[in-house]
Amino acid sequence: MSVAAHLISSHLPTIRQLQCFLAVAHELNFRRAAERLNMTQPPLTRQIQSMENLLGQSLFSRTTHAVTLTESGRALVAKAEAILTALSALKQEAQPAAQLRIGLTRTLNFELIAPLNKQLASFLARDEMEMPSLTSAQLLQSLAKNNLDLILTGEKGPAAEEVIRYTWVYREPLLVAIPSTHPASLRQNVSLDMLADLPLFWFARSANPQFYDKCERYFATLSVTLKRLREPDDSLLMLSHIARGKGFALMPQSKCTFNQAGLCYRPLTEGAAQQLAIDVYAAIRADEKNVAVLDALHALSQPA
Repeated sequence: MSVAAHLISSHLPTIRQLQCFLAVAHELNFRRAAERLNMTQPPLTRQIQSMENLLGQSLFSRTTHAVTLTESGRALVAKAEAILTALSALKQEAQPAAQLRIGLTRTLNFELIAPLNKQLASFLARDEMEMPSLTSAQLLQSLAKNNLDLILTGEKGPAAEEVIRYTWVYREPLLVAIPSTHPASLRQNVSLDMLADLPLFWFARSANPQFYDKCERYFATLSVTLKRLREPDDSLLMLSHIARGKGFALMPQSKCTFNQAGLCYRPLTEGAAQQLAIDVYAAIRADEKNVAVLDALHALSQPA
């Protein structure tokens, strides 16, 4: 009883803090960790700082170029994984009914896509630990290895139809993030030709080859050549550059939630919007026989 009383009265790290810690420890990048957790960087940073204050130890060394684990942070990784694994097992024992293992592309914020968010919540897999937010390539690998039952990915992946079964579920519009001082900000809809004087913050093809190639095919039809800048790992840093007039970016509508003086978001013109939207697919293994998984795929394929 004395041990239980001590644990109850002690100020201990929360489950959310442990999840945030592990996400940063695995990614070694605060932006990617925040996207994986479907949150923005400021609250993630606050969770880490609160945990460090609670433990009285620095868990990460962070510079402008890199994030690394401290010795205390490295020692905590295995312990945090063990705690969350034990909690996951406890939950499974308490809820023996099988839950779907669903993975989401981190390109989108599904909490702001109402029809899909409602469907996902109905599948009893709302917890972030059960619905990891990963790149499309990571999702397809996890699906192929039977670590996930169903995934939502931006664009149809390269896997053959006899291996992966794809179903189109949603089209996510892209917005342009531009400086509010730019003349195009006065327009209701913006074409990329209007932004030829600004460089485009752009990602590496390896991050999402299908979407990259889709966009490049459209760029090739423009009457202007878009200048490119490497997209920073930190999306907030990129948006701050845009607010200062340093360039523009194409962003999924559900990700356009950060507001700052000097920054605005505008819809694309109709032709550009049709070509550059992100087609979201639900995917399962082609040989899937689990009725719950098949029912979930069918539900997602129905119009909202």
